[in-house]
Amino acid sequence: MPNQTRIALVRRPGPRLTEGIVTHIDRSPIDIDLALTQWTNYVDAVRDAGWRIIEVPPADDCPDAVFIEDPVVLYRGTAIITRPGDDARKPETIGVEPIVTELGCRIERIVAPGTMDGGDVLKVPHPDGDTIYVGLGGRTNPEGLRQFAAIVEPMGAKVIGVPLTKVLHLKSAATALSDGTIVGWEPGLDSTETFPRFEAVSQESGAHVVLLEPDLILMAADAPDVAASYRARGYRTIEVDISEFIKLEGCVTCLSVRVRELP
Repeated sequence: MPNQTRIALVRRPGPRLTEGIVTHIDRSPIDIDLALTQWTNYVDAVRDAGWRIIEVPPADDCPDAVFIEDPVVLYRGTAIITRPGDDARKPETIGVEPIVTELGCRIERIVAPGTMDGGDVLKVPHPDGDTIYVGLGGRTNPEGLRQFAAIVEPMGAKVIGVPLTKVLHLKSAATALSDGTIVGWEPGLDSTETFPRFEAVSQESGAHVVLLEPDLILMAADAPDVAASYRARGYRTIEVDISEFIKLEGCVTCLSVRVRELP
C-alpha cells in the first residue's frame, strides 16, 4: 500500500503571466507583483497547515505554468504525466516529471492523440472505491479519458466523464467535500445529474475547495457567504486572495498538486 504523506508541489508565476490563456471570460489586466504576493501567501497558507512545499522548477516561457495542477495527476503513488490540451502548455510537463520521479512515483503518461489537463480531474475518495470525474471539454478529450481510465481503474477507481462547455476545467465549476458531496457553481455545469450528491453554492469561488485536512478547507477569499456555510457545517476555512489568478480562469485547486500518497 502507498505511504501517507503531505507534500504540495507548486510553481512560482513567470514573467509572461499576463499572456496567460483565457477562454470563457474576458481578459483583464494582471498585476504581476500582486500575483506574486498572492502566490506567496497561498504557499505560506498551505505550508502553515502542515504541508511540505516542493517548488517545481520554473517554466518561464509558459505563461500558465503557475497552474501546476494541469501537467500531472497523482493517484495512489502513481504520477500520470498529462498531455495538456493547449499546445502552448505542453512544455509545462518537462520540469514536473523529474520531481515526481525523485519522490518515487510510478510514472504513466497520456500520449497522442489523447489530451488531458489535471484541472479536469476530480477525485472523490470512498472506502468502497474511489470515483474520479473527468471533464470532457476544450482541454481533455475522449481519448485522454480512455487512457486515464486504463491507468487508474486497475487501482480501484471508477472513472466517469462529465461533458463541459461553459468553463475551462471541471474543477472550475465543482470540487468535493470530505463527505463526498460535490459542491458546484451550477451556471458553469452543463448538468449536475452525474453527481449523486450535489449542492449548489451561491458564489462562484465557493465551488473551489482544497481539503488540506478532512475538516480544513482552503478556498478563495471572494466567497465569504459560502465560507460561512462551510464553517456552519463543521469545517474550518482558510481564505486566500487569488484575484489575479481568477482573472486567468485559475482557482485554489490549480495552484498546487497535493501529494497524499507515495509508494
